Amino acid sequence: IAKVGDNITIGVLAVSIRSVQDDVYAQTAQLLRNFEALLQTADSDLDHIVHIQVFLADFNRMNEAYISVIKTHRPARTVIASKELPKPSFKVLINLTAVTADA
Repeated sequence: IAKVGDNITIGVLAVSIRSVQDDVYAQTAQLLRNFEALLQTADSDLDHIVHIQVFLADFNRMNEAYISVIKTHRPARTVIASKELPKPSFKVLINLTAVTADA
């Protein structure tokens, strides 16, 4: 996590199979909860995400989890389809940019 002024950048996060099910939905939901905790340490939250970038192989399941966690906030989003991610257990990788809650 990097914070410069009101800007926050969190590099690529992935969830290993040991910590969550081998499922795009479960991994996406867990990653977003991890981001939520990291953003709180930087005086921010999910509603202050400006841009999110997703690397994945199954868009539909990721999108279902994304909507269930992000709710009505719709930051800019880039989704990149990938046949392979760095490890077979990774079903989705996400990074984001946000601002502090008082920005």
